[in-house]
Amino acid sequence: MNRRLALAQLASLTALPLWSHAQDQKKIVLGQSAPLSGPAAQLGLQLQAGAKLYFDGINAAGGVGGLPIELRTLDDGYEPERCKANTEKLIAGNAFALFGYVGTATSLAALPLVQQAKIPFFAPLTGAEALRDPASPFVFHLRASYNDETALIIKQLTQLGLSKIAVFHQNDAYGKAGLDGAVRALMHRKLTVHATATVERNSVEVAEAVKKIVATQPEAVVMVSAYKSCAAFIREARKAGYAGQFFNVSFVGTQALLDELGKEANGIVVSQVMPYPFGVATGVVSEYQTAAQKAGNHVLNYTAMEGFLAAKVMTEGLRRINGKGSREALISALEGLQNYNAGGFPVKFGPGRHVASNFVELSMLTGDGKVKR
Repeated sequence: MNRRLALAQLASLTALPLWSHAQDQKKIVLGQSAPLSGPAAQLGLQLQAGAKLYFDGINAAGGVGGLPIELRTLDDGYEPERCKANTEKLIAGNAFALFGYVGTATSLAALPLVQQAKIPFFAPLTGAEALRDPASPFVFHLRASYNDETALIIKQLTQLGLSKIAVFHQNDAYGKAGLDGAVRALMHRKLTVHATATVERNSVEVAEAVKKIVATQPEAVVMVSAYKSCAAFIREARKAGYAGQFFNVSFVGTQALLDELGKEANGIVVSQVMPYPFGVATGVVSEYQTAAQKAGNHVLNYTAMEGFLAAKVMTEGLRRINGKGSREALISALEGLQNYNAGGFPVKFGPGRHVASNFVELSMLTGDGKVKR
């Protein structure tokens, strides 16, 4: 076992909070609502798989304070109403905290319930400002925002001398968040969006969007949707003769987009908010690779890397709970991670600061299924 992970697991055994929350003191239940079926399923399945890799290692070493961590995942199909119902069920089922939700609209549907129950809501897979401003005392973000991602994308495009930049986005809160970020970044450079077009959530009906955007001949298209609709748009735009560049934000699901496009993925750019999970690695990436190898049949990918890292940071928060194991104590413990190095990924939470990182970098997909930095 990787030495760092072994040390982290050993340290977890030293924490003995008095778990008083109503889950019969036999396990720590983390509730998750995510798509396990439907057009966005790979996002939920990969995030869940990465988190379980870490939690399984912790549980094998005795858990936290002698209690195992259970990740209780319910399928929402990437639909807000189903996510809301799942959240009600998880809270009623005495989840200690909510963890690793997937999507903006789904997380927003859960937010009123989070506020009402005063339950920690940790590491949702979204970078939307709507979940960050105004800040909630219960919501903790591990990843950078869509504003951060689109700022880097627009910076890269304009440095290449491109100014005719279109935006293809999902017609919901996620897509609007990405569009707003692109507009903001372009305005900073005294530019405007060249053209926009939308696709409905969980749909691949992109014909009208392709027709609208291709007709304006942009030099690049910034894409803010999930992997199936983005792949469909890229294919149809190229069939229509479009030869410009495609830039995606991280939520697209890098591995899923690679799987959808195959050789057609060559040259597609994706912004990333997690450490590069491939190649020779150290720190948390090495821990992830070691756990994946031990589990077998696990394809390394960015979304699972995010789940693994989120599980590690959550476990550290649980380990640092002092005294009564309450939700309030967990929030305090997470806020105490002000200078926590999660193995090469600095986490900077604090009172009034619930965004751990602003890290963003660009990656490029290849026609042989690889990801280059």
